[in-house]
Amino acid sequence: MAEHPGLPASGTEEDAVRVRVLSYNIRSMRDDRAALARVIRACAPDLVLIQEAPRFFRWRKAAERLARSAGLVYVTGGGTTAGPMILSTLRAHVERTEDVLLPRTPGLHRRGLATAVVRIGGARLGVVSAHLSLADRERYEQAGLLLERLAALGTRHAVVGGDLNDRPEGRSFRRLADRLTDAWAAEPWGGEFTSTPHEPVQRIDAVLTTDGVEVLGCGVPHGLPGVRAADLLAASDHLPVLAALRVPAGD
Repeated sequence: MAEHPGLPASGTEEDAVRVRVLSYNIRSMRDDRAALARVIRACAPDLVLIQEAPRFFRWRKAAERLARSAGLVYVTGGGTTAGPMILSTLRAHVERTEDVLLPRTPGLHRRGLATAVVRIGGARLGVVSAHLSLADRERYEQAGLLLERLAALGTRHAVVGGDLNDRPEGRSFRRLADRLTDAWAAEPWGGEFTSTPHEPVQRIDAVLTTDGVEVLGCGVPHGLPGVRAADLLAASDHLPVLAALRVPAGD
C-alpha cells in the first residue's frame, strides 16, 4: 500500500480539469456482474478503459448493460476491437472514435485498441484502452503500434489504460514508460499489484499519460469509500487501476 491523503475527486479548476480514469480487465463479465458494477460506481470515474469486454454473441447488449448498471455510457470498442472498450460519464463530450485491430500472429489471440478523443470541460484528451499479447515478441511490437496510434490522435494530452501483460521491468512495459508517464510510479496511491485479486503479486495493469498531464494519484482502489474488498475479489480476475489526473485546459 502507498500512503496518500486521498484521491482527488473530478472537478473543474480555472485552467485545468481533474479527471478520474479507471482501467479494468473485466474477464468478459464472466464473474459477479453486480460486484463489478459496484466497484466501478464507487470509483466515480469519468472514463473507464475496459479490457476483455464481451466480444462474441450479443456483446453490444452486454456492453449496454454494464454501462447502464455502472451509471455510464458506451463510447467505443468491445467486439470490434477484440476486447478493449471505453465507457464514460456524460461529462465527457466525444469528438471522435476509432476501433483498431492489430496485426494478428497465427495461433495467437487477436488484439486491438479502442481509441477516442474527448473533451471534458475545457480540456481535450486522447484516450486509448489496450490489451497486449501474452507473447513477448508480439507484445513488444504492439507496444510500438500503440504509441503510433496515440500520436496519430493528434491531441496534446492523452491517457492510456491497459492490461499490458508485462511487469514494469519488462521490455514492452519499458517501451511505453520510456515515452509516457507511468501513473503509479509518478504518484502511487492505494495498492500496487493487480494480478491476481486473491494473492496479487505483480503489476501488469497500468494507466499511463503523456507529458503535461499531472498525476494526482494512481493505484488499486483499496480502502476507497464504497469499494468493498469482497467486491474486488468477486468482480474479475484482475484488480482495477484508478488514477486522478489534472489535464490542462485548451489543446
